Amino acid sequence: MRVPVLSKRGLPLMPTKPSRARRWLKQGKAQIVYNDLGIFQIQLTKYVGNEAQPIVVGVDPGKLYTGIGVQSAKFTLWLAHLQLPFKTVTDRMEQRAMMRRGRRGRRINRKVAFSKRAHRQKRFDNRRSRKVPPSIRANRDLEWRVLDELTLIFPFETVAYEVIKARGDSCFSPVMVGQAWQLERLEAFGDVKQVQGWETAQIRTQLGLEKQKHSKGDAIPATHAVDGVALACSTFIKYGIIDRHSMGWKGKATITPAPFAIIRRAPISRRQLHLMVPAKGGVRRRYGGTVTRHGFRKGDLVEATQGSKTYRGWVSGDTEKQISVSDANWRRLGQFSKNKVQLIQRSTGLIVTNQYKAVL
Repeated sequence: MRVPVLSKRGLPLMPTKPSRARRWLKQGKAQIVYNDLGIFQIQLTKYVGNEAQPIVVGVDPGKLYTGIGVQSAKFTLWLAHLQLPFKTVTDRMEQRAMMRRGRRGRRINRKVAFSKRAHRQKRFDNRRSRKVPPSIRANRDLEWRVLDELTLIFPFETVAYEVIKARGDSCFSPVMVGQAWQLERLEAFGDVKQVQGWETAQIRTQLGLEKQKHSKGDAIPATHAVDGVALACSTFIKYGIIDRHSMGWKGKATITPAPFAIIRRAPISRRQLHLMVPAKGGVRRRYGGTVTRHGFRKGDLVEATQGSKTYRGWVSGDTEKQISVSDANWRRLGQFSKNKVQLIQRSTGLIVTNQYKAVL
C-alpha cells in the first residue's frame, strides 16, 4: 500500500510508504491535503526532486459499471468501481420526452383544420446529427471526471483503455457507441493504449487474478476493477518472442493490496419547470435543483445528530425545518433538524465510498 505525495508546488510525485508519510507528518515536513476521490494524500513543505517511475491507469469501460486500476511496475496503487448513470439518464430522457409531448398536445387546438394548427416548424434536421447519446455521454463523462482528478494525485502519463468491437450487422453495444469520441478525449492525459478484450483476459490469467463473472453488479474488486489492473499491467508485461525457439511472457508487474473505492454520481434531479401533472390553479410546486433553503447543497457531505446517534451521509433534500440525509446508495438515513446538521465537505458531484487494503 502506498500514499500519494504532492510536491511543494502541488505536482504529483511517486507515492511513498505509509511509515515514511507518518514520519514526515510528525516532523513537519508534510501536511495532509484533500481531494475529491477521498484518497489519503500528503504534500511536502520542502522542495525535493521530481523523479518518477512509469505509472499507468487502466480503464475497463462498461454499460452499467466501469473498473479502474492505477498500477506501477512494483505496486498496485488504487482501485475503483464506477456505478455508471446509464439507467438513470435513460429513464429521465424518456420522462422528458413524455412531458414535452404532453405540453405540445395541450397547446394544440384540435378543433381547427390541421393546416391551421399551431405546429412549430422544425429548427433543424435532428435526424442527421451525430451527437453522442446522453446516456452514453454521462457514462464517459463520469470516467473522465475520475481520471481528471487522478491527474492531481498520481504522475501517470499513459491510459490503457479496453476497446470493444461489435460483430455482425445486427449487433449493438452501448459501450462501443462514442468509443472513438472518448479515446480522442483521453489523449489530453497522455498516451492512450488500446487493448482488446481477449488481451485483457490473457494478461489477467498470467497475473493470477480471478474475475467474478456472475453478479457483475457487486461492488467488489473482482468484478471490474481487476480488469482495470490487468489493463494497466499491459504496459509492463507482454507476450512475445523470448529466444529463437520459444515464445512467452516478458516483463514483470507485481500486484499488491491497494485502496478500493466505489464511486457514483449523486442522483440529483434537475430543476423542473413543468411537472408531469399540472397543478391546480397553475401554481407549480418546487421540484429538483441542488439548492436547499438552509444553506446546504444537495450532495454535501454532512454529519447529522439525532438523540444519541450520529450519522454521516449526503444531503438529498429538505423541508421547511428539516434536512434529509442519505447514505452512499442514496437511501434516506433520516430527516434531521437544520441546527443539528454540520457540513463536512461541499458537494463534488461524486459519492465516494472508500475501502482500504482491498485484496485482489
